[in-house]
Amino acid sequence: MVDGFVVVWAVAGAYVVRFGLDPGVAVQGHESTYVWLSVCLAVVWWFMLGAWNSRQSRVLGSGPDEYKRVAAASLWLFGLVAIISYVFRFDTARGYVGVALPVGLFGLLLARWLLRQHLNLRRQGGKSMSRLLVLGGTSAVAHLASTLVRAKHAGYLPIAAYTPGSPGGEVIEPVSGLPILGHGPDIGSILDAIDSCQADAVAVSAGVQLHPQTLRHLGWELASRNVGLIMAPALTDIAGPRIHTQQVAGLPLIHVTTPSLEGGQRVAKRLVDVVVSGILAVLAAPLMAIVAILIKFDSSGPVLFRQERVGMEGTQFSMLKFRSMVADAEERLGELGHRNEGSGVLFKVKNDPRITRVGRVLRKYSLDELPQLFNIFAGSMSLVGPRPPLPREVEAYESDVRRRLLVKPGLTGLWQVSGRSNLSWQDSVRLDLYYVENWSLAGDIVIILRTVRAVFRGTGAY
Repeated sequence: MVDGFVVVWAVAGAYVVRFGLDPGVAVQGHESTYVWLSVCLAVVWWFMLGAWNSRQSRVLGSGPDEYKRVAAASLWLFGLVAIISYVFRFDTARGYVGVALPVGLFGLLLARWLLRQHLNLRRQGGKSMSRLLVLGGTSAVAHLASTLVRAKHAGYLPIAAYTPGSPGGEVIEPVSGLPILGHGPDIGSILDAIDSCQADAVAVSAGVQLHPQTLRHLGWELASRNVGLIMAPALTDIAGPRIHTQQVAGLPLIHVTTPSLEGGQRVAKRLVDVVVSGILAVLAAPLMAIVAILIKFDSSGPVLFRQERVGMEGTQFSMLKFRSMVADAEERLGELGHRNEGSGVLFKVKNDPRITRVGRVLRKYSLDELPQLFNIFAGSMSLVGPRPPLPREVEAYESDVRRRLLVKPGLTGLWQVSGRSNLSWQDSVRLDLYYVENWSLAGDIVIILRTVRAVFRGTGAY
């Protein structure tokens, strides 16, 4: 419905802009009028969006796949229009096509984004969700269920578990709290469990003790019942571009590529850092001057706060920030140990008495971090990356956490756009490691755009 409205609006608007309200304008080299061409274009455009499966429930509301399919369907359509015009010598007005395509594509993407916001609100309230039966080993079921519960925007609601081959006795999965509907490895028992919980889809997770032939027959039975089948391998925090499926003798093999920030990618990231940080430093200079004056009048002490942080490969550097605390804040740190609200190696105090009046405002909107643009320009930091840790934090790192040091720390990152100081230590590490293992220039751009929204909201900063 929404797609149809946008398509008609774009095509009709392009007609009016190019030809006015005259309904009799003919296509040069053909007897048909642009009115009929517009009707055909709108109808075919709508069908093309359906042919590219852009309205499937599994792509709606989550991930970039929905937007990619909308864009691909639109570009293919106008590519076909160009080819047909050339082959049959139709002189299609460039102004007409030049308005219809960009306006229509922008309108479709905007409409899908607005629908996604509405759908996400409904899903946060438990509505418009696919009921999911989770099939697999006990620990894998608990992990998958807890992950899907956290990611409600994906649209999956775990309602029950089925653990074939596991010892009987448990009726409730202890971690996720899902009822366990059975343990039998036969298809009949599994189908009975699906019927009893009225699942819309079945997620087969790792550790499932079923023969491949049994899974194949299960897929046939689910297809006949219009119940979805989802395979959830034992891979966590792997971004889509790193996953490639290859068919070998009827077996879907999943290849996971290893990301590398070398050569051209490293040069591109550094070039973006230098150009963007330089421009932002110049544009923010008046604001930084005002902030410096406010800090000087608010409390005694230096305007800038320098602190040793650990960068890429363990190299230490002096990170710059506007001073947001009293001058002797480091000396008073020991007095607040009993009020530490952080977990792991992080030290966090929500209402830290050391923060000045101006500093509280600076922290809320991350203005205290503006001097880090000079760190980025100098090369010790990047625009996007893991949170720059303190040396004492790095000393307490476990071996896997040290992977955060494989890339430069960032002014912003996934931690900044996912809750900031409200995040636990475990969540902060998980997000930083996800960034390290799934870095891409496009991902950096998305994080920067999300940072703008997070900063203006001012939530999670203290």
